[in-house]
Amino acid sequence: MQVIPGLHQITLRCVNIFLIIEDKLTLVDTGFRGSGRHIAGYIQSLSRSVNEVEQIIITHNHLDHVGGLPELKKLAPQASVAMHKDDLNPDDNKLPYPGLVLRILKLPLASLYRPLVYARPQDVDELLAGGEVLPPLGGLEVIHTPGHTPGGVSLYSPGKRVLFVGDMLNNRHRDLIPPDRFISLDYPRAIESVRKLAQLDFDVLCCGHGRPIIGGAGDHVRRWLQQRGL
Repeated sequence: MQVIPGLHQITLRCVNIFLIIEDKLTLVDTGFRGSGRHIAGYIQSLSRSVNEVEQIIITHNHLDHVGGLPELKKLAPQASVAMHKDDLNPDDNKLPYPGLVLRILKLPLASLYRPLVYARPQDVDELLAGGEVLPPLGGLEVIHTPGHTPGGVSLYSPGKRVLFVGDMLNNRHRDLIPPDRFISLDYPRAIESVRKLAQLDFDVLCCGHGRPIIGGAGDHVRRWLQQRGL
């Protein structure tokens, strides 16, 4: 679906990937493993080519947001991949998941799939720290929003008043929901990050799961926090 002119949401297996259409193309997140060909097909349906993807920005290093990255790197080898440095670790035992999930991933059968559930430092071209301004949408500010993962980022376009939040907020079940406690490393810190985002001036909210909120999104988030005493 088109969110606003020049910005599309691609939903695959309940996960959102965002496509920014300018002279070059930008992707925000990549969905689950196997999503690459579907993303390429959607781009082609808009009379553009996956070869025009210049940058892939990852909001956080979880399998439903980075799983499609290996395939996309093959389909669009020219694309630069950006992710926050705190979500990357060469040690398989230090993945950006909480302890229970890590223990599950260490089980004999699950361990076979462990290399498929996260990106490694060698998969990334640009290490983010927060505070960078990336070219898309007239200047896309990188905001470090830890809690769900150590290196989660949100992306803010002041000019377009658009905010991408990954899984910091999701619009499901007819309401906003916070990050899932079960797969968040530091839930209280995640809520602090949401409060920080609520101070921004944005009209459109693009979430990792669920429909975007188009029009009055900032007020919606602030009311949601107030109603829950957060």
